[in-house]
Amino acid sequence: MAGRKSDFTLPTLDELFSSQAERDEAKLAKIRDIPICEIDDFPDHPFHVRDDEDMMRLVESIKERGVITPASVRQKEDGRYEIVSGHRRKCACELAGLDTLRCEVVDLTKDEATILMVESNFQRSEILPSEKAFAYKMRLDAMKRQSGRPGKENGVPVGHHFAIGKSRELLANESLDSNTQIQRYIRLTNLVPELLDFVDEGKIKMRPAVELSYLDEDCQRDIVDEIDRNDCTPSHEQTIRMRKLFEEGKLTTEAICAVMSEQKPNQRDRIILSGARVRELIPKSVPLSQTEDYVCKALEHYRKFLKSRSDRDSR
Repeated sequence: MAGRKSDFTLPTLDELFSSQAERDEAKLAKIRDIPICEIDDFPDHPFHVRDDEDMMRLVESIKERGVITPASVRQKEDGRYEIVSGHRRKCACELAGLDTLRCEVVDLTKDEATILMVESNFQRSEILPSEKAFAYKMRLDAMKRQSGRPGKENGVPVGHHFAIGKSRELLANESLDSNTQIQRYIRLTNLVPELLDFVDEGKIKMRPAVELSYLDEDCQRDIVDEIDRNDCTPSHEQTIRMRKLFEEGKLTTEAICAVMSEQKPNQRDRIILSGARVRELIPKSVPLSQTEDYVCKALEHYRKFLKSRSDRDSR
């Protein structure tokens, strides 16, 4: 019949060149405003959400323009949502007094979500060593699970070490750190929190920290006590010796104390002044931040006085 539309319709290009799974994913991956109370943080999220100036600027931006880049979330089996990327945006929305967060719902497995979470947070300008350590470990574990469980021969995993090494190589190719450096970062996850804080603060460097990561918790806590007691962190050479003593079963509390109490090369000829005594001789009008400058000027003035008196006595 003229003018009648055919019941037969050609499939679209998207339908021709995409699978059903991809079409389903396209339906799921859509933008929506989700109540913040229904969104959970990513389990064991390794990156800190800092309440700093950048956060305050983000809060003001969200108040003025809303969330420009939606957060990425995945829906869990219980119907709630789990943040994959956007923990700072969620926090900023809460501080801004908003009840919802603009999100893109993505259909990802747990391991896929872990990899995306790490990748998205690695775009930050500043990342602490501890954040990198746990992020690399989480992503490497996810990559190893994705590559499948190794077979066994006589009860021993076949190709296990090869799979781990291959995953690290792939991870190194996708990051700014070498395979060796990634291994070092992951070793940091074996440190007790106090030692890891020292690494984040720059008081303990990477190489000494890696050596300490091979000690058990009791030995590490003894080292923390020595650091607190002497206000001095161990050198790389000292950590190597302590690790060797530990492997020999000889790293006692007394041995740690003996090693840590040794004078390091960069500590020789140190001048230690009593803060209370020095402060008594400095006018209260001089700020604490200017103490060193004041003391140096006073010493220079005294040096000139001694030289003048010596010249006068020699006449």
